[in-house]
Parts: sequence; C-alpha cells; structure tokens
Amino acid sequence: MSRVSIQAEDFDPAAELAALEGLGGGGVASFTGIVRGEGRLVALELEHYPAMTQVQVERIVEEAMSRWPLLGARVIHRYGRLEPGARIVFVGTTSRHRTAALESCAFLIDWLKSEAPFWKKEHFADRTAWVEARAEDAAKAQSWRGEG
Repeated sequence: MSRVSIQAEDFDPAAELAALEGLGGGGVASFTGIVRGEGRLVALELEHYPAMTQVQVERIVEEAMSRWPLLGARVIHRYGRLEPGARIVFVGTTSRHRTAALESCAFLIDWLKSEAPFWKKEHFADRTAWVEARAEDAAKAQSWRGEG
C-alpha cells in the first residue's frame, strides 16, 4: 500500500502514522518537515506542475517499495504559501523490520529534498528570493544511487 498526495491543505501526522501502524508491520519510520522561520522569513511559497510532480513522486515511492520490503509508504507534500511553523512534508514507511522502514524513509526524504519538482520562493520582510538547490542535498540523494 502506498499513497502520494500533493496538496495545499494541512495534514495530520498522527492520523498518517496510525494508518501505517494499522498495516501490521514491526516498524514505522516517519519524517515531518516544518517551515523554518530563520532570517525573518515571512512565508515559503511552493509552486509545481501538478501532473509532473504527482508522477515523479509516485515513481520514487515505487522505487522505495521495490528496494525495501515495505508494507506501506505515505508521502504528502504541500504547495502554496506556507508560514513558519507550518507542516510542509510528511514521509512515512512501514515494514516488518526497523532497518527497512528507517532506510526507506531517509531515501524518500532525501529524494524529495533534492529532486522533487517544486520551485520554492522565500518571502522575507524586506525581499523575496528563489531558493537555490543545495549541493549537500544533491549529494545525499546521489548517495542512494551509489554515486556519492
């Protein structure tokens, strides 16, 4: 069981975890990303091309499902204007054993951070700036491909 949602609406991490726990695995791993408010950030704005984003994220979830013996995976990524403290992303995986759950969760969040087709713009009190890709995020994603 895997499910991907690209949405503007907030989500409930506890409900998502409960659904994964209900699949009967021995381990559930999760990551919830929160918009940071560093440097007087007023909001983070995420744009995307819906058809492309959904397909690409589903593809990487399918890869995780094939690489690890997962019972389930859940990815939620928000778009739109998000203020500091808002939840932006949820990744959850479940497996019979903790190693598969933990590794697959890390794989998915590393991929989302560097490869998911979102464009991010930071709005500060005095300026607006597009977020540039970070080399260390790309290196983490490449390490899962044996390229790092």
